[in-house]
Amino acid sequence: MRAQPQASHYVGGSYVESQSGTPFDSLYPATGEVIAQIRAADDAVIEAAIRSAQEGQKVWAATPAAERGRVLRRAAEILREKNRELSILETLDTGKPLQETLIADAASGADCLEYFGGLAATLTGEHIDLGGSFAYTKREPLGICFGIGAWNYPIQIACWKSAPALVCGNAMIFKPSEVTPLSALKLAEAFTEAGLPAGVFNVLQGFGDVGAKLVAHPAIAKVSLTGSVPTGAKVAALAGEHLKKTTLELGGKSPLIVFEDADIENAVSAAINANFYSTGQICSNGTRVFVHEAIKEAFVARLAERTAKAVMGDPLDEATNIGPLVSKQQLDKVLHYMQIGQDEGARLVCGGGSASVASFPDGYFVQPTVFADVKDDMRIAREEIFGPVLSVLDFTDEDDVIARANDTDFGLAAGVFTRDIQRAHRVIDQLQAGTCWINTYNLTPIEMPFGGYKKSGIGRENGHAAIDYYSQTKSVYVEMGGVEAAF
Repeated sequence: MRAQPQASHYVGGSYVESQSGTPFDSLYPATGEVIAQIRAADDAVIEAAIRSAQEGQKVWAATPAAERGRVLRRAAEILREKNRELSILETLDTGKPLQETLIADAASGADCLEYFGGLAATLTGEHIDLGGSFAYTKREPLGICFGIGAWNYPIQIACWKSAPALVCGNAMIFKPSEVTPLSALKLAEAFTEAGLPAGVFNVLQGFGDVGAKLVAHPAIAKVSLTGSVPTGAKVAALAGEHLKKTTLELGGKSPLIVFEDADIENAVSAAINANFYSTGQICSNGTRVFVHEAIKEAFVARLAERTAKAVMGDPLDEATNIGPLVSKQQLDKVLHYMQIGQDEGARLVCGGGSASVASFPDGYFVQPTVFADVKDDMRIAREEIFGPVLSVLDFTDEDDVIARANDTDFGLAAGVFTRDIQRAHRVIDQLQAGTCWINTYNLTPIEMPFGGYKKSGIGRENGHAAIDYYSQTKSVYVEMGGVEAAF
């Protein structure tokens, strides 16, 4: 398998290579083989990206909003036309099954570009009548935005950050995760093909040092990160030193509450989606599944039955629905937590270790794992694992489960399953989470703002809300009469 790009970076509308940047490999998680060799951006490439973004942003900001929207919508169509090619690339880079990437990655990125492209001409200000005089507001771009991606949804995250940034007239420099460096380059190609001026979307590869240089660079106006809480804290601290505007979409340990009147089959489906989709590598996953004692055993039994039907194997086979973890480092971390759960006394219902897959002996596969009888103070119930590890916790009282669900430093997401619509809204209103679901889980349409409370983040992505984080408001007072003064 090879997926070598023309060069490591995309700057000023074309591929460029760094001469002195640190080399690193992109691996196919199903086999561990090298599929591409990349070089991190050196200082010369970083400065070239800044210069091209400055020049491109001037042109782009002067482009009529409706035309900006047309460029984004053309890019969306290009992604759709190339969806299978892009999905295969995403599978090679992340290990996620092709069954998933065909619908959840470049395709959802295209939806994002289309949505914000459609908003372009509506990004207007307001008129404020002041009784003779008046004021008005204008929405203006910030300048150059710096996006930092995560490895679980590489091209989708690149779209989630670039679409609102570009529609507001900004340029963006995007740094993918060094674990999954490839698909953002293809997004850059699509933007160029769609007519985006050179330099308005640049891709730079590298590690944390490259990110730090860009966060601190005086030409960068805004930083948007998707990543872990520790990384978010470092980025926020550095951005704060330089007074940069910041959006952080971070981790979670989200609750999924299943009441005794819930439809068990639907609740089990949601728990599967909330823990095993993308091999559990989703920040909003509902990894603490609180199930009412009256239905717990029935719920756990059905969950085990359906988990046993998961198809683990070749990620490029569309029959496969569980792929490997993204890296050896992530494999070791997840296996460690599986052992911790057993050591802490949780009941292992299924899974609990590594998985052997024929023809893929070197792949980073683990078994989808369910623990029951989990207590709130266990590490598997408090720490983000980022793998297919589901914890079932018992409850009987509504107020008690709300308090327990909120007893976490995180606040990214939450879900409630019940047939009682009053209880559903009553409970959701009390859960300390930025993105919530009733009788489903992990659906994130681009029209709906996404983001967290507490340590799970700052700001929102998607929906109209994202526009406020990629633009600034200018207020203009217009005096229609004379001007009085004290002397």
